[in-house]
Amino acid sequence: MKRVLAIALIIGIGLISWAYTKEVSKKIILLISEQNISGPQRAWWASEVDLSVTEAAVASKLIENGYTVLEPSSLNKVIKQDKAFRLVDISEQKSIKLASLAKADYVILGKAIASAGSNVPQSNMRSCFANITAKLIRVKDGKVIAYLDASGNSAHLDVVTGGKESLRNAGEVLATKIIDALSKEGGK
Repeated sequence: MKRVLAIALIIGIGLISWAYTKEVSKKIILLISEQNISGPQRAWWASEVDLSVTEAAVASKLIENGYTVLEPSSLNKVIKQDKAFRLVDISEQKSIKLASLAKADYVILGKAIASAGSNVPQSNMRSCFANITAKLIRVKDGKVIAYLDASGNSAHLDVVTGGKESLRNAGEVLATKIIDALSKEGGK
């Protein structure tokens, strides 16, 4: 009987120790408005659309690296609480409030814009470029952890598709910079 109790105690202490040291995934909200070539500026929080191309690329990389990205559908109730959350150009203060109400640890606030360049020489393809600027903000104290930018490019026959490709490429570059900033912060 003493042996069974000793084994149970050792297992219990081991489980408690494991649970205590296990890293908890940090929750992140992505608020990156996006404008593709010839299209309007869009943002999931201002309308009933899903994540943008940029946000999807960023979210994918963050999830691969163990972070939790809060989905738009999980934030609908919070967004309906305040009409100021429905603006495409949401302010830094409102984005922090939204993230706080959603119990997120970080918010990424930014803009992504794709534009078309000239034709590729001796081709019908068009050069397309995307630029993103973003802030990584810690929600608990509202401190900007990092100012980030990224760019991507593509060449395509269709400028809208080329714009999407360049936005995705820029999003992947941005995600790497976000992960680097979070790891320096110790935010995983």
